[in-house]
Amino acid sequence: MPFANIDGLETRYEVLGNGPPILLYAPGGFDARIEQWTNLGVYKRIKLLDHLPAKYKCILFDRRENGQSGGRVERITWQHFVRQGAGLLDALGIEKAHIMGGCMGCAPVAAFGVAHPERTLSMVHYWPVGGAKYRISSHQRFARHLAFVEENGLQAAVELVHSHDKNFSGDPRGGPWGQPIRNSADFAKAYAELDQARYLLTVTAMYRGLFDRDTAPGAEPEELLNLNIPTLVVPGADDFHATSAARYLQECITGSEYWDIPVEEQTEDNAPQRVIKFLDCVSAA
Repeated sequence: MPFANIDGLETRYEVLGNGPPILLYAPGGFDARIEQWTNLGVYKRIKLLDHLPAKYKCILFDRRENGQSGGRVERITWQHFVRQGAGLLDALGIEKAHIMGGCMGCAPVAAFGVAHPERTLSMVHYWPVGGAKYRISSHQRFARHLAFVEENGLQAAVELVHSHDKNFSGDPRGGPWGQPIRNSADFAKAYAELDQARYLLTVTAMYRGLFDRDTAPGAEPEELLNLNIPTLVVPGADDFHATSAARYLQECITGSEYWDIPVEEQTEDNAPQRVIKFLDCVSAA
């Protein structure tokens, strides 16, 4: 697959199909890779990529720090993911696109719409993350990593990451830069040599900024209330994708469509068609 240099980092991407462009922020939490659209949970079941490319140009990519994309130790915010997506559109010569996210990918979709409303044809939020349990579990995951580094050091984190193939969710002790550590010996060496005290402060500020509320993260409610972007929201219903988070997005984004359907009834027979119907209506407007 090709790579594009965006914001000083390599981004692995793939383009499927033809038609109006749709930029897809992958699901999978801190394992947001292209493959998650076909291999993970509900997305494996509904098989969006068996249908969307027939009518739309699907732009898929590994989010930074995930898969084969690069990473950089810094206080990451949702805006960093916005810059990656917008930079990929720039690299492909695309001015405007539909923006779709799954799971944690919904947060940068909201942030993208706020930052670039003029470039956003529509937004699709499929199973947005959120809810009190999601916020608590996210904080706990980072706390486990910080405690491990404080007790054992950054070199120990590198060694732990190399000892298995689990992602940040599978073993939080290794931290959110585990995949770049595996991908690059130079990155791993530089990571191990970072000032530990400064690193701990950076990561603490990062997770507090990313997971700062008990509903869907990504953008302030006042920013969402100002949007005039066609939006489709499809709810999840578990500890990481609270239905309340999906309802929150519906309430904050004026005129948004909410597909009020139980999770178990979302199938390949209806989910891709529902998304395509929404996109077709927007494209025809």
